[in-house]
Amino acid sequence: MDFDFQIITQEQAEGIAYNWKYDGEYAFYDLTADEEDLAEFLDGDQRGNSTYAVLDQGEMIGFYTFNELNESTIDIGLGMHPNLTGKGKGEAFTRAGVDFSIARYAPETLTLSVAAFNNRAIKVYKKVGFVPIGAFIQETNGSRYEFIKMSYPLSKQRIGRA
Repeated sequence: MDFDFQIITQEQAEGIAYNWKYDGEYAFYDLTADEEDLAEFLDGDQRGNSTYAVLDQGEMIGFYTFNELNESTIDIGLGMHPNLTGKGKGEAFTRAGVDFSIARYAPETLTLSVAAFNNRAIKVYKKVGFVPIGAFIQETNGSRYEFIKMSYPLSKQRIGRA
């Protein structure tokens, strides 16, 4: 699959925030479930140029946010359209985000955080090459939840740095 990454528009951000609703326990990922996350996602100044809509043949299938933690590490956040989750498309979507971040930012390490209950996503991330490096508790969605921090180390030679 050949995905197209474009800086997300306000209209796309609002569409995700208000229309993407996940089933069952995955409703945890609905942006409207946490007021702070919703406000941050909808604020173009806070999003800046670090959040991208991901399109496949012109249809928005997901989004990625890339946060530079330091000169060598990019932390990624991502979301797939609810109609596409659980259908075997996560690996290609995740690999596309990894490839894009390598091409765009040339990091030495990629990190992401995933809710500990989300075994489906954790399995995909491990398949792509992410490894768990720790766990933490975060307040979100009106409660406290455990998250798994994962890392995707990259060698300097692999990303074209000398």
